Parts: sequence; C-alpha cells; structure tokens
Amino acid sequence: MTEKHRIVVAGCGGMANAWVKHVLGRSDAELAGFMDIRLDAAEKLARDYSLNVPAFTDLRKAIADTKATLVFDVTIPAAHRDTAITAMELGCDVFTEKPLAETLQEARQSVEVARRTGRLYAVMQNRRYLKRMRAAQEFIASGKLGRVGMANVDFFIGAHFGGFRDAMVSPLLRDMAIHTFDQARFLTGADAVRVYTREFNLPGSWYAGNASAVCVFDMSDGSVLCFRGSWSSEGFATSWEGDWRVIGSHGTLLWVGDEMPRAQLIEPVEGTIPFHRPMKEMPLESQWQGREGHDGCLDDMFDALNRGIAPMTVCYDNIKSLAMVDAALESARLGVPVDVANA
Repeated sequence: MTEKHRIVVAGCGGMANAWVKHVLGRSDAELAGFMDIRLDAAEKLARDYSLNVPAFTDLRKAIADTKATLVFDVTIPAAHRDTAITAMELGCDVFTEKPLAETLQEARQSVEVARRTGRLYAVMQNRRYLKRMRAAQEFIASGKLGRVGMANVDFFIGAHFGGFRDAMVSPLLRDMAIHTFDQARFLTGADAVRVYTREFNLPGSWYAGNASAVCVFDMSDGSVLCFRGSWSSEGFATSWEGDWRVIGSHGTLLWVGDEMPRAQLIEPVEGTIPFHRPMKEMPLESQWQGREGHDGCLDDMFDALNRGIAPMTVCYDNIKSLAMVDAALESARLGVPVDVANA
C-alpha cells in the first residue's frame, strides 16, 4: 500500500481516545479530521493530541474536505446507522464502535449498504482479542472438552456512567450484552436460535430502564447458554469479560474473566466407574500473539483492509450477535420465548 488511510473520527467523546491513540502508532494511517455534533468537542480532541486538523459538525463536509477514505464511528449507538451509511455512500470504509446499530432492522439497512457499495464495515468487539479469551476458545475448538452442552456466564457490575445510558429503556441488554453474547458465539462456535428473557430493575438501581436480566438461549449446536447480568449490582463485581462455566461431555472449562481459564477433564478409569469420577485439572494457554483489546481488534481491521479480506468482526458476522440482543429484548417485552432472527 502506497497511500495512508485518511481517517475522520466521527464522535469525539471519551471512547474516541483509544481509537485516536491507536492511529498515532500506525504507519499506514493518518488522522485527517474530527467530527461531532458539538464543534467544541471535535476541536478539543484535536487539541488534546496536538493535531493540526480541521473540526466539523457535518460528516459529509468532513469527508469531502479531508478526502477521507476511512471513518471511525465512535458516535452514540442511535447515530451508528446514519453515520455508517453516509460514510459508505461517500466511498469510505467504516470501523465502528459496538453495536452496529440500535436495532436489528437498522443494522440490516447499514449492512445492505456495505454489500451494495463493497465497502468494509467492521465493528469493535475487543473481547475477542484477549489472550484469556483465545485460550478458552482454542481449548473448546480443539475438542478436548467434548461436545458442549451448556455455557453459563455471570456479568455483575455497578456501573455509574451517567449520561445517555442512565436514561435508556434497556441499558444492559441494548448497550452492553452484545459483548457477552458475541463472546458466547466466539467461544462455542455456535449461533443462537431461540431465547427466553426476564428483564427487571434491582432495588436502588440508578437507571431509568431495566438494568438487570436473565437470558436462556438455545444454540445452533444443541447447547444452552445462560446469561445472568446486572449493571446496578453493587459488590463482588465480576470482570468486564464475565465469569464463565462451559460444560462439555468430557469435563468443564472455568474462566473467571480477569484470570486465565482452566479446565477439569474426566480421567479414564478401569472397571466400575466411581460415584465421583477422577478429574484432571489443567491450566490453559494460547498460542495467539496479537495485541489485546482495542488495539488487537483495530490491528485485525486494518490488516483486513490492507489485504482486501474480511476481518473477524465484519458486519456480516457481527449482526448475528446483534440479533441475539434484538431477540432478548423482544422476549423480555412479550414475556415468552422468541426465535432469534436470521441475520
């Protein structure tokens, strides 16, 4: 590649900092401009990094004036669809913060534009780029755990964000759960087909909408995924990656999110099987050598863009994780199990 990717950052709140810092360490990309509905926010982000680049309040003008080829969409979820569609229609590739859109219907619209224009449209799912996550996924994929029958995950954090999340109707499911649901798809290699959700608010919750939920998914491989979570649970917080127990026909994988996973596998015995089978415990490691978190995901996106291939978090795949969110919300609304829509 001879020319650098020229980037406009759309949305200049706190989340944008990780994206900007990443680009400053790359040789194949440069920041060409900042755009936000608040001009002062765009100007401040440029000043914070001593960048002599223009600030805008209109994305079309930003792309035209800077001759951008790539847009970082770090806007709020409600703006993701329109931001992505505008950028792709104007010839730009798009890397976006999760989720692809606020709703599955909106995401389908932007994914269709990606198909029609041939632009690369990929989403930030930084949990896939953690050594702990890779160790768990590689072990399950190896078959050593046997056939997966059940995956359980707990996510409990008292998150005092303030801002738009405090006013959302379903802040946990709509804004956060896609991370965990996407983890489940990545870990098990299966997609969701049906879900039953119970959504509620804990006493003392500072969220206007329901910030706690229990979801039970039927997965495409016949296994069951159980999610329990809350964003207003004070005390004994889990990690952001959640606490996992994946049960297979040969044993169990246990992963407390901020620790390396470990597994216990059935030890073969001769003769009569005892009441408690002997188990062999093993720590897990990963051969993956990439950078972790946001940097790892952005590395994958840029590598795919440079090579003309699809990254792991391309929109065509990630929309399946958003479909889990959409179905979970619908089940909570109706109070009955619902099918996860084909995405």
